[in-house]
Amino acid sequence: MEYGLVVLWLAMYLIVGLATLPLAAALFPRFHDAGAAFAIPVGLGTIGIVGYLVGHLAFGWPALLAALAVLIAGSVFVGDSEAVDEYAYAEVAVVFAVAFGFLVAIRSVTPEIAPLPLAIGEKFLDFGLLRTSLRAEALPPEDMWFAGESLQYYYGGQMLTALLTILTGTAPRFAYNLALAGFYASLVTAAYGLAGAIAETHDAPRRIAAGLGAFFVGIAGNLYTAGQVLAWLVPDALVTSVTGFEPGGDALSWNPTEFWYFDTSRVIEGTINEFPLFAWLNGDLHAHMLTTPFTLLVAALCFSYWQTPEEERTRRRLLLLLTAPVAGFLAISNTWDFPIAAGVVLLTVAFTPSDPATLLPETLAERLRPRNGLLEEIRRDGLALAGALVVLLVGGILVTPFWLGTASTRSLGLFPPRSDLGPLLVVHGGFLLAFVPYLAGRAYGTTSLPRERIVGIVAAGGVLLLAVWLGGFAVVALFGPLLATAWFLLRRRADVGFETVLMLAGIGLVLIVEFAYVLEPQYQGTELERMNTVFKTYMQVWVLWAPAAGVALARLVDPANALPSVDTPAWRSAGVAVACVVLLTTGLYAGFAIPTHLENEPAGADGPTLDGTAYTYERYPDEAAAIDWLDAREGQPTIVTAAPGGYRWNPDDGRGASAPASLTGVPTVLGWFHEEQYRGEEPYQERLSDVETIYEGSTVEQSSLFDRYDVEYVYVGPTERARYDLSIEDHPDLEVAFQQGDVVIYEVRG
Repeated sequence: MEYGLVVLWLAMYLIVGLATLPLAAALFPRFHDAGAAFAIPVGLGTIGIVGYLVGHLAFGWPALLAALAVLIAGSVFVGDSEAVDEYAYAEVAVVFAVAFGFLVAIRSVTPEIAPLPLAIGEKFLDFGLLRTSLRAEALPPEDMWFAGESLQYYYGGQMLTALLTILTGTAPRFAYNLALAGFYASLVTAAYGLAGAIAETHDAPRRIAAGLGAFFVGIAGNLYTAGQVLAWLVPDALVTSVTGFEPGGDALSWNPTEFWYFDTSRVIEGTINEFPLFAWLNGDLHAHMLTTPFTLLVAALCFSYWQTPEEERTRRRLLLLLTAPVAGFLAISNTWDFPIAAGVVLLTVAFTPSDPATLLPETLAERLRPRNGLLEEIRRDGLALAGALVVLLVGGILVTPFWLGTASTRSLGLFPPRSDLGPLLVVHGGFLLAFVPYLAGRAYGTTSLPRERIVGIVAAGGVLLLAVWLGGFAVVALFGPLLATAWFLLRRRADVGFETVLMLAGIGLVLIVEFAYVLEPQYQGTELERMNTVFKTYMQVWVLWAPAAGVALARLVDPANALPSVDTPAWRSAGVAVACVVLLTTGLYAGFAIPTHLENEPAGADGPTLDGTAYTYERYPDEAAAIDWLDAREGQPTIVTAAPGGYRWNPDDGRGASAPASLTGVPTVLGWFHEEQYRGEEPYQERLSDVETIYEGSTVEQSSLFDRYDVEYVYVGPTERARYDLSIEDHPDLEVAFQQGDVVIYEVRG
């Protein structure tokens, strides 16, 4: 185990946070900890966005030094060093260190940066983005799977990882897993801080709310495992009568020895339903994971705006504008999150007690005086929408190079196949168990209607929702009442706060993806429909809901009158019962998954390690040596490898994974079949045909293609020998540059 590197990276993260403390204190002056929990995300976000902008002139150390200079200057000249709370940062540092150490332990037993059959996911994509970023002299980096062209993918998170790799002087094969641990710990710490800050405004127990927020974002899972355990415990006859499952089917034959961590991520048909713990157990350094701390940073900036009095116009304007660079970083790191940031801003401005018109010049604000009824709703929401659009515009302009050259284009589709009620309850039920009693209790406390009238309204609403469900809109039946209740309570200024804004944001996202989705091209002949849309969106839903659930449960169990309108012994007992059920059902996944995971032994190592490529020397020794030789080449010379690569590295049957390019960042003419999605069918098919010609064509054709793609090396390994009828080895202009076993790398002379 590389304990020295673990200490180095932990110290690096904490020092970045320490340097950012004055800046965080200026951004979050009314947080109980003066923003200490967000010091690390603010620091990392600053390094990311400044490094990205400067990196277009010169990446590497120039971009890193410029980013660090801006970060330190911000703390010195803009920060509030007198407001810094060192004891609060010590508490944050402990939370961060515990989360970091936990993820290091998880990664140390499955560190492999590998495709199938050794691992599941897109680790070769993520590591390839990291490696090509490290090789780049300027941004955007060259596409390691489409030589000669720049990346056409959001790579901001891997670029930030590259800067941290340079800062610590760490070999990329170790940096991959250490960065994963850092992003996870940043997410857990941010949820801890935001939940605690919101709870403090309600006079609810801060540490309980903070701990629960960290639990939901770092440990909790969906209810799939709880359902499996329940079906195992309950007699089969009862399960069959209630669910309609066939006797003897998979649902009834499961037992705890058959637990597999992956099952929970494929609940809703045709979609991927990941949550943070699953994602980090799986171990991809993937875009939808790396942006999660910055999604909560946007939420924290919005909460700071929420806390700022109406008369402090300048501060409120600045806080909204400062969400723009964070939104810009989300755009280059996981473009799906860019509009989500605007959505959180919209809801914040719409529901904050201060009048959004006061953000405008006084003369214009005077013309937009508050009105009554529907006109007031339209006025506030219209101004909030304008504010969100400004954030999108400014954030988008900041990352203009991304839109002009790197971003891929997709159009929107409407009315995809919708989710059924059962799967929706399995995926979101843990949060619903917290949100429904919380909102119901608040709604109950705001009405003076007679009990009979309330019963009648509830009954009529139930009939309407049943009709909606039977009409095929289960998501509306399930979340429509929550959305309406949350909206009503926020408008009535009932005893709810920013936690309800976070609930509302997540509910809105869940509803949107049932009616609209991003169109995707065919993927290996399969229509993806809304798979990626739900995949990327649901992770952010979970992240937004986690601190909200922490606050809701803390208030439900709080014995100190945190919910005055329902402060009775019966309600408090019910709150404790609800909290226990939620913690048990959502914690079962971790209870099975973590011990099972820790039983793994890393391939290619004698014990725990963070070396992500150690397995290559055990499983593919000749190719590992060839890849090391390629990795030692300077710059980004173009190579040719078998195409297309994919999710499996099985050299003997010709199923290659573009390993030489993915593990080094040295670009190949064509790599994974993802490029058909990124580039379109025609460019992809042209290169696919050209690669086949390079290996099987005539000398004249091969020479012409060497010139077209500026090929310097031709890789011939087990995959190439299994896939092609090789003629390339007879080419007169090739010279053996490396050979071991049946792996040969030829250099193109001249």
